[in-house]
Amino acid sequence: MLHTVALISLLVAGLCVVIIGVDILAGHRQKMWIMNYVWLLTPLYSGVVGLYAYYKLGRPMSHPPGQKPMQMDQGDSKPTHAKAAGKPPKPFWQSVVVGALHCGSGCTLGDIAVETCVLFVPVSLFGRAIFGAWALDFLVAFLFGIAFQYFTIKPMKNLSPAEGLRAAIKADALSLTAWQVGMYGWMAIATFVIFKHELKANDPVFWFMMQLAMLAGFLTAYPVNWWLIKTKVKEVM
Repeated sequence: MLHTVALISLLVAGLCVVIIGVDILAGHRQKMWIMNYVWLLTPLYSGVVGLYAYYKLGRPMSHPPGQKPMQMDQGDSKPTHAKAAGKPPKPFWQSVVVGALHCGSGCTLGDIAVETCVLFVPVSLFGRAIFGAWALDFLVAFLFGIAFQYFTIKPMKNLSPAEGLRAAIKADALSLTAWQVGMYGWMAIATFVIFKHELKANDPVFWFMMQLAMLAGFLTAYPVNWWLIKTKVKEVM
């Protein structure tokens, strides 16, 4: 039964990614190009919830089909076309959601890459393959997450590459760590309490547990992103 539920969850997630991908290709591209990938990656773990979030929060901030993206004003954190269109700012909690999802997309990409690789080349730490995978997960997810933040914050603030990298690390290091804590917490419960053995990445149940783990990561990263954005350490996206 759980195997069937896992397959359905993964298929629904894939379908949601396709729907968003088709909509983006149809011309509804985000003001910041990196956000196109954020919205494509989000439903991989959140399914229909991620699809709803895209149409509620992402699509309204996209360019209408056929309209060329407008440039950022130097030193301005808001795109000129948004000001010209007179769009009201998002409620703060929605900005926090987008910030957390932005962080989660880098984590998602890193976790998929690592878990697929260690299926063929296992890496052990303290005698357990799961701990080796977690260590690599954190490293690769951190790198992807900082890259996602870099390509957001550098053009937004018109920074040099070095300044952009420092700003990206400052803005997202804590958020990424909080996300991974939630993810590891759920996977530890699944591995050592629910199943009492390590799951393999060639099992759909593993990826279903990973979907739940990513949702747990969102919950632990949300309050951290709230604080980061509130204190202006992290930019509103």
